[in-house]
Amino acid sequence: GLIENQEASNPGNISQQELGLFLTKKMSEIDFEELAEIELQKDEAERARMEKRKTSFTPAACEDTELNINHPYYDVARHGIVQLAGDDNSGRRVITFSCCRMPPSHQLNHSRLLEYLRYTLDQYVENDYTLVYFHYGLNSRNKPSLNWLQSAYKEFDRKYKKNLKALYVVHPTNFIKILWNIFKPLISHKFGKKITYLNYLSDLREHLKYDQLNIPEDIIRHDENLRDKQKGRPPSSAKVPPPRPPLPTQQFGVSLQYLKDKNKGQLIPPVMKQTVAYLKSKGLRVEGLFRRSASVQTIKEVQKLYNQGKPVNFDDYGDIHIPAVILKTFLRELPQPLLTFESYDQILGITSVESSLRVTSCKQVIQGLPEHNYIVLKYLICFLHMVSQESIYNKMTGSNLACVFGLNLIWPPKGASSLSALNPLNLFTELLIDFCSKIFSSRTVPGEILP
Repeated sequence: GLIENQEASNPGNISQQELGLFLTKKMSEIDFEELAEIELQKDEAERARMEKRKTSFTPAACEDTELNINHPYYDVARHGIVQLAGDDNSGRRVITFSCCRMPPSHQLNHSRLLEYLRYTLDQYVENDYTLVYFHYGLNSRNKPSLNWLQSAYKEFDRKYKKNLKALYVVHPTNFIKILWNIFKPLISHKFGKKITYLNYLSDLREHLKYDQLNIPEDIIRHDENLRDKQKGRPPSSAKVPPPRPPLPTQQFGVSLQYLKDKNKGQLIPPVMKQTVAYLKSKGLRVEGLFRRSASVQTIKEVQKLYNQGKPVNFDDYGDIHIPAVILKTFLRELPQPLLTFESYDQILGITSVESSLRVTSCKQVIQGLPEHNYIVLKYLICFLHMVSQESIYNKMTGSNLACVFGLNLIWPPKGASSLSALNPLNLFTELLIDFCSKIFSSRTVPGEILP
């Protein structure tokens, strides 16, 4: 519109440079905060029109049954605005932020929300992580001020921004475009390249483990409304063909028993044995071992070689983080976690056990594992203990390793672990690593080997 008006008053007489200066001047005269408010009101009106065509519904509150009232941020956490949502396709932790779960501003202290977001991210910023922002549900009643948003961005220092590898903005609107203009002077080009806009929930499947996302029902309904509005577009969920049987040489995504049967009775899966051997010989003193991700394409290439029964030489790749990621990927793709679904509730209870009895409690859980799981777990934990012994060089203490491996060793039967489950899961894993000789001392199994 600005261009049309200017051309109408100066037909054929305006140069590109003059046009650029004119637009810059006009942009500086715009009150972006007022414009953003207008766009937000338009979004609300459009949503209201779309939802009238559907059966009316009330957004369901998110109740985290594992959240304790003594949680330091219970007042904010109880709304479920910020959630842990498993891993992306590169094995990075995923955090979601759902605007539709934000109550009206007078019911939520936005400063506390910022503190809670920092508290959550502090558990991950030492490793690569991903954020998913669900924009639907932001309205004039629950939105934070633009000054708050600007101060929030400035407060998150380099460590938070550096290890954020991807930010997915789902269901963006014109309001987001306005915000982008406001924040452009603050946001570096490098950070801007991490942002991806996704118009539909189905677009997330390309990047994340969609089934692990705890997406609010009203966001799903909004997505359906958008699909209906865009006639002629493909449906959000296509029919999935039945899974093919695994190859005889398959190494990823199959059970420990399958691997044992197909590998001449070997108790330690070949992928684990080879990655541990390589990391033990060349990676124990590498700073940040297991913290960094690696090329997604390379990881898929290595997985394919393993699954086809072909040899893998990690020297060919020149990146010590590749075998580290492969080991984590192998654990994460087991059909059942190494610590088993049956142990999940017992492990969550570790924080309620008296400190002096926690190692004994861990030992009891481990003693109850199936024999094969016990052998493989012992092999892995003994290696991780070895890594922790070199923490003066690699900076990977038992606590740091637990943050990386906790959710790769145990997860619930359905969905992903909630944020409130992180503390007990990581604590349990840390105890295993720090006290491995004591925890694994009283049970020996014929045929077991150590790294």
